[in-house]
Amino acid sequence: MGGRALNSIDENNMPLHIAIIMDGNGRWAKKRGLPKKMGHKAGAETLENITEVARELGVKYITVYAFSTENWKRSNEEVAGIMDLLRQYLKEHIKTANKRYVRVKIIGEISRLDKDIQEQIVVLEALTKDKNGITLNIALNYGGRDELVRSIKKIADDTKNNKILIENITEDLIPAYLDTNGIPDPELMIRTSGEKRISNFLLWQLAYTEFDFSDKLWPDYSKEDLVAAIWQFQNKDRRFGGRNL
Repeated sequence: MGGRALNSIDENNMPLHIAIIMDGNGRWAKKRGLPKKMGHKAGAETLENITEVARELGVKYITVYAFSTENWKRSNEEVAGIMDLLRQYLKEHIKTANKRYVRVKIIGEISRLDKDIQEQIVVLEALTKDKNGITLNIALNYGGRDELVRSIKKIADDTKNNKILIENITEDLIPAYLDTNGIPDPELMIRTSGEKRISNFLLWQLAYTEFDFSDKLWPDYSKEDLVAAIWQFQNKDRRFGGRNL
């Protein structure tokens, strides 16, 4: 389906929010005899391209799994390389923010990140907060279980301080305490590299999401692959809560 034409998708039935697990950077580099850092660099370039394509198609939100709470277990060299690329990525976005139509928002527990990275995040979010082309949510030091634990603590604290009543804790309340507060749940989740699991990503938000698993390694993922995934999403007979969508 990778060659499906752009004009085959329905512009009026575009997923509002796409989540992406960008998997396969390390394997992409290994296949080419390159250090893993080069795979992550290629993956960052693919993210730039896919974000722009999604914006042009009319997608309003993309949430990408950039660095999980479990990724700290990787080698010190690989983690340091990822953090250096992150610094470079943030710096470049800060420098070109005025020329882009992308609002950047970071989700996850950023307090564990180095101070300079935290400062760059604050600057970039402030510079892009009024952009209305597409919102790019980058999950850094993020884990779905960690997010739920943090949200439960915030709810418990607000209950203790009489800001909410226990009987008001409902399914509708919980999203306001998640990192994605104010953002609709993803309708489509894409994972590359052939793996077929969600790996602790957006555990609450993916409850009714359609999944698309691609065998492509993330640096090789293309505009045509995204169009194919959207076409497949649009041509499924989806059911939500007993209703056909």
